[in-house]
Amino acid sequence: MEENSETSGVKTPLFTPLLGSGGRSRRLSRRNSYDLLRNDFISRLPDKVRTGVDHESPDSIDFSSTSALSRGEKEYYAAQFETLKSFEEVDAVVAADRIDDEDLEEQAQHERAMKISNYANIILLGLKIYATVKSGSIAIAASTLDSLLDLMAGGILWFTHLAMKNVNIYKYPIGKLRVQPVGIIIFAAVMATLGFQVFIQALEQLITGNATEKMSSEQLVWLSAIMIFATVVKLALWLYCRTSGNKIVRAYAKDHYFDVVTNVVGLVAAVLADKFLWWIDPAGAIILAVYTITNWSGTVLENAVSLVGQSASPEFLQKLTYLTIMHPQVKRIDTVRAYTFGVLYFVEVDIELPEDLPLKEAHVIGETLQIKLEKLPEVERAFVHLDFECDHKPEHSVLVKLPNSQP
Repeated sequence: MEENSETSGVKTPLFTPLLGSGGRSRRLSRRNSYDLLRNDFISRLPDKVRTGVDHESPDSIDFSSTSALSRGEKEYYAAQFETLKSFEEVDAVVAADRIDDEDLEEQAQHERAMKISNYANIILLGLKIYATVKSGSIAIAASTLDSLLDLMAGGILWFTHLAMKNVNIYKYPIGKLRVQPVGIIIFAAVMATLGFQVFIQALEQLITGNATEKMSSEQLVWLSAIMIFATVVKLALWLYCRTSGNKIVRAYAKDHYFDVVTNVVGLVAAVLADKFLWWIDPAGAIILAVYTITNWSGTVLENAVSLVGQSASPEFLQKLTYLTIMHPQVKRIDTVRAYTFGVLYFVEVDIELPEDLPLKEAHVIGETLQIKLEKLPEVERAFVHLDFECDHKPEHSVLVKLPNSQP
C-alpha cells in the first residue's frame, strides 16, 4: 500500500491504537458509530490507564486517578484522548449543515474590522505627521513612517479581500484564496523594508553625532498627548481584531500590536533623548527597526511556506483517515494526503472499492466522500480517487525540476 509512504499521519503511534493493528482483520467496521469506536478503544486500554477514565464522560481521562504512569505515558494517552475527541468533532462537522446567515454575519464583522482599522490609520497618520514636525525626533519619525506604511498596507490587504470576493470562475477556476497569503507577504515585506530604512537612517545619525534640537514644554505635551492617544487607539483595535478567525484581520491585529510597541518605545526614546542623552533617540529607532525586520520577516516565511505545498500535521491526517475509513463501502485506504495551497488544505484520498461495484454506485460513494471532506473547515478542495486494488505504484510522480516547455 502507498499508505506507508504518503500517509505520515496514519503511521504515527497516536493513531494505531484507535483503529487497531494487525491488518484488516482488526480494523473497525465503517458501520460502527463513534461510540463503538470509543468503547473499543477504552476496552483495550491497560488497567492502570482505564481506572482514570470517567464513565460518565469517557472522552477524557483523569490522571490523578491512575497509578504507576510515567510522564511519557501520561503525555501519550492524553494525546490519544485528544485524537479521539477530534474524531467526534469530525462527525459533528460532517453531520451539520453550514449556516449561511452565520457566515454572512462573520464576513460582515471581518469587513467592519478592516474598515475601522483603515479609518484609524488615516487619522493617526495625520496626528503623527504633526508630532514628527514639531519634535524632530527620528524615533517618532520611525513611528510615523510606520503609520504611513500601515495605510499603504491596509490598502493592500483591503484590495486582497475584495479580490477574493470577486472571482471570475473562467479565469480563476478554483477561486482566489491564494491572494490572501500573497497580500500578507507583500504587506510584511514592505514592513521589513521600512525597518531596514529606519535602521540605516538611525545608524547614520549615531555615527555622525547629529543630535536633534531640544523640544519646548509645549512640544513635549503635544507629543505625549498624540502618542498616548495613538497607543490607546491601537491597543483597542488590537483587542478587537485579534480574536478574528480571518487571516487578513489577524494581520491587521498583528500590525496594531506592533504599533503599540513602536509608539511606546518611540515616545520613551524621544523624551529621554530630549531630557538626558541625545543618542537615546536613534538608539530607540534602531531597536524598533530590528524588531520590525525580525517580526515581519517571520511573517513572510510563514505565509510563503503555505504556498509551496507543505504537508498537513499528523493529527489532521488522522482526522481525514478516520472520516474516510468510516465511509460506506470503502474496503481499504491507499493514500491520504493533505497539503497547503494557500490558507487551506488540498486533500487527496485514494480508496479501494469492491471490484464488481457498478460505476453509478462507485461515483456516488466517491462524490459523497468528497463532499464530506470539503465540509471540514480546514479543507478548500478534496480529490477522491477510486480503485479496485491498492498494490499498484503511485498514480502521480513528484517533479524535481521544471519542464523544458513553459505553459
